[in-house]
Amino acid sequence: MNGNNKTFSSDFTLTGLFTNDKASGFLFSIICAIFFMAIIVNGVMIFLIYIDPHLHTPMYFLLSHLSFIDILYISTIVPKMLADYLKGEGTISFIACTAQYFLYMGFVGAEFFLLGLMAYDRYVAICNPLRYPVLMSHRVCWMILASSWFGGALDSFLLTPITMTLPFCASHKINHFFCEAPTMLRLACGDKAAYEMVMYICCVMMLLIPFSVVIASYTGVLITVHQMKSAEGKKKAFATCSSHMMVVILFYGAALYTYMLPQSYHTPTKDKVFSVFYTIITPLLNPLIYSLRNRDVAEAFKRVLARCRGTHGTTREEF
Repeated sequence: MNGNNKTFSSDFTLTGLFTNDKASGFLFSIICAIFFMAIIVNGVMIFLIYIDPHLHTPMYFLLSHLSFIDILYISTIVPKMLADYLKGEGTISFIACTAQYFLYMGFVGAEFFLLGLMAYDRYVAICNPLRYPVLMSHRVCWMILASSWFGGALDSFLLTPITMTLPFCASHKINHFFCEAPTMLRLACGDKAAYEMVMYICCVMMLLIPFSVVIASYTGVLITVHQMKSAEGKKKAFATCSSHMMVVILFYGAALYTYMLPQSYHTPTKDKVFSVFYTIITPLLNPLIYSLRNRDVAEAFKRVLARCRGTHGTTREEF
């Protein structure tokens, strides 16, 4: 009993990402810039999609929620990491660590499912355009969104109690910049068989199935694009697909390394690097690759600016 009480009352210590004194200030500046850029860019995307009627389509509906998820899950990790660097300490309470773990697993799980279903949306739009209004109706879009959030919530509610009720009888020093599942498991002792079984099932459900949907969808898209007669259309479609696949492979690849590769292949440095890719860099890349390079979004941005200028000019004339 005393050991268990100690487990639940003790604080953890995060070693953080900024371990090299010489480069830590520079790295802090970069992470800080990426964080604020990700918040701003994703916020602009949500605003544009909400305010411009031309972007009220299934694809942009899903993209707006992808941006929303990106804002939420980068905000569960980076502010704490930056604050720890400024304070010069990385203490986190058991309750705060549990909350961060729960929220992070839910948000990142929802994004895994959503990216897979967004690939299906692109497959239908390019390979079956005549049936697109039926296959991607308003009702279907809400079902996609609900299933993504349900999958993320299920992941959180399954893994968090199992992980955080393990006895942490070893060191309470977390060699990471947030409370990530594999790192927490290394601190635990006792029987981990139940956790490993649930983790395996969740990884298959959360990672392999959505990633398989992505690969199958973009394979179908590339086959259809290859059969196009227009050289310009081919070039544009291949450029779009390759940029999308780059982000998807970066996101899923880093997550597959973290959650499915045997622990013998892991080192603390590698874990931190791969986690940076899918927790910090991807939330910035998603809107840049999926949306802001898109002509529709650029036109919407111009329309909003023109509307703002027109409103400002009218106000000055009335004044």
